[in-house]
Amino acid sequence: LFPATLTYDTLRFEYEDFPETKEPVWILGRKYSVFTEKEEILLDVTSRLWFTYRKNFPAIGGTGPTSDTGWGCMLRCGQMIFAQALVCRHLGRDWRWIKGKRQMDNYFNVLNAFIDKKDSYYSIHQIAQMGVGEGKSIGQWYGPNTVAQVLKKLATFDTWSSLAVHIAMDNTVVMEEIRRLCQSHVPCAGAAACPALESDVLYNGCPEDLGLRGRLPLWKPLVLLIPLRLGLTEINEAYIETLKHCFMMPQSLGVIGGKPNSAHYFIGYVGEELIYLDPHTTQPAVEPGDSGCLPDESFHCQHPPCRMSIAELDPSIAVGFFCNTEADFNDWCQQIKKLSLVRGALPMFELVERQPSHFSNPDVLNLTPDSSDADRLERFFDSEDEDFEILSL
Repeated sequence: LFPATLTYDTLRFEYEDFPETKEPVWILGRKYSVFTEKEEILLDVTSRLWFTYRKNFPAIGGTGPTSDTGWGCMLRCGQMIFAQALVCRHLGRDWRWIKGKRQMDNYFNVLNAFIDKKDSYYSIHQIAQMGVGEGKSIGQWYGPNTVAQVLKKLATFDTWSSLAVHIAMDNTVVMEEIRRLCQSHVPCAGAAACPALESDVLYNGCPEDLGLRGRLPLWKPLVLLIPLRLGLTEINEAYIETLKHCFMMPQSLGVIGGKPNSAHYFIGYVGEELIYLDPHTTQPAVEPGDSGCLPDESFHCQHPPCRMSIAELDPSIAVGFFCNTEADFNDWCQQIKKLSLVRGALPMFELVERQPSHFSNPDVLNLTPDSSDADRLERFFDSEDEDFEILSL
């Protein structure tokens, strides 16, 4: 589908451009025309943070791997979908990266959260080591659910972003659970250490106001990840229209998944093709320059993005959404409800107000009452990792 030439030493790519088509191009909730907005499409794609395999970073755990080539592609895709949430949180969906232009401090704060070193919130080091608790040894391949579970745990340490991360289990999004999570009254533990938060804390979408503080609960920005299985060995065609609609929603963070031998971060679609960022390029690890500034060009994909037929998508995926305010979440719920009325579109998940009673009975799922969400999820998706093959090096 996509002839490409790649020279690893120079990182020069030659990719087909977008097809000349009247079909709209959708990128993370934004609609474009190839004929009149090609530059805008490419700028939007280039502005996404692009995480790839790296080599020569500090050893994971002090004695582990110094490169993630061959095993880290899903970890990198998890970083990309989460980085998009942080970009929306701290910079906004309209923010654009322009080569050579001085970026604001918040941009570097977001980027630094993913740098390949042990003390970055969402570094490959943190993801790999946190994954040990999910039953994954360092260097082992992850599936979409595992990386979602690990990112949820890591986000609790990111007091600067103060995100509420919810992973919807059993193909069901329970609105009551999300509201309870996002309206938590627990103050940010690191508020004193990150004064930048104090000016942009939202109370039900309103800037902080002392008069509101006593009356309205704090709404923490929501990252919603929904692990799904859309078929047994290949995607069921009935889900394709619904999947496309996910990329049309303004809350879209995209999709992590792939095809049978590799993981990709899907950011949109055109016609019957998905548009994605590919982590399968090995670049040298990046160190801050003499001035302390981080060279950032290698974190932005500066060629037309890859495309593949939707029919080739492996059925194990995780879909992501970001709701900055309660109004964003309510709007998302309305869109999901409307989507269930679209003819020929089979819902990928169920949206319910409260936890169905059978969910709360552990015997139905053959689980002990204290089973963790991660155990429960892996039981439902226990074959997921076998569906992918590790790329040969």
